[in-house]
Amino acid sequence: MIRIPCPFCGPRDHAEFSYGGDGSITYPALDAPLEAWHDAVFLRVNICGRQVETWQHVHGCRLWLKVERDTMSHEIYSVTPADPALAKVLEGGE
Repeated sequence: MIRIPCPFCGPRDHAEFSYGGDGSITYPALDAPLEAWHDAVFLRVNICGRQVETWQHVHGCRLWLKVERDTMSHEIYSVTPADPALAKVLEGGE
């Protein structure tokens, strides 16, 4: 079982969340060629170890989160809102 520490709701079972995919992908512009979109959506590296993922707390605050997690041990290193402006506010910035 994975426990994800939501910044607003506290630690919750991963069953409350929906996996959103690899959080390190930069998607192409909307008018980019189909090949660029194909590569961004379908081609993935199967990372064994630490990676950044996106998760949505669908049965809680509904916030999209970036979760840094080890895919082998399921250890979670950090959880921040996926929205950089919201993450900055939570860190004490403006």
